[in-house]
Amino acid sequence: MLGLPQSTEVKRPLPKAQLYKRFDWEPSQRESFDGNVSRLDFVNWISISTLPSIAEGVEVKEIFVVDVVLKTRDFNIKNIILLAKSIPQRIVYLLRYEDEVKLAVFHTKLFISPWQHLTPNTSIPLKGLNLDAVWQNIVASVGNMEITDGNSLSEQIHIDEERAKLIRRIETLERQMRSTSQPRRQREIYSEIKKLKLLI
Repeated sequence: MLGLPQSTEVKRPLPKAQLYKRFDWEPSQRESFDGNVSRLDFVNWISISTLPSIAEGVEVKEIFVVDVVLKTRDFNIKNIILLAKSIPQRIVYLLRYEDEVKLAVFHTKLFISPWQHLTPNTSIPLKGLNLDAVWQNIVASVGNMEITDGNSLSEQIHIDEERAKLIRRIETLERQMRSTSQPRRQREIYSEIKKLKLLI
């Protein structure tokens, strides 16, 4: 599955009842999760035991893939965030609804890919000499992110978030500029937009 070597394949169910008991979720959280998720299974285990060609990372010792069968295509993303925060492991979530899938990973925040049809070409990248690099490349791939200037993954996430905030601020100012009829106020807003664009 997902183009991963056969040596990484496992098939271990992750019963929902076990999650509820172990993590002491609120009744409303359990109800919402149960309404969205049909079943969960560990399907891949990426480690130096299963892939001797990749070295252990300084931070990442293993990566799991969990198959999450959804009851609805319009699932509540908070349920996946709750699951990811409850299990402190590096996990790639394969979210499946009928013949469509999304990939999701949590690294400081949840990254989630668009829906795509599950085909033999659906895969996650195993790029890197060690598991730190493999995890970084998986997160970058799922999050459609480019890591630049030797930044760490967390640094790049922060940079991307700040850039997104600037873009949203510029869009707000542009709307304000179009809606105001005062030339002086338009010039002030235009000046602020120019300054913000230099920071992107």
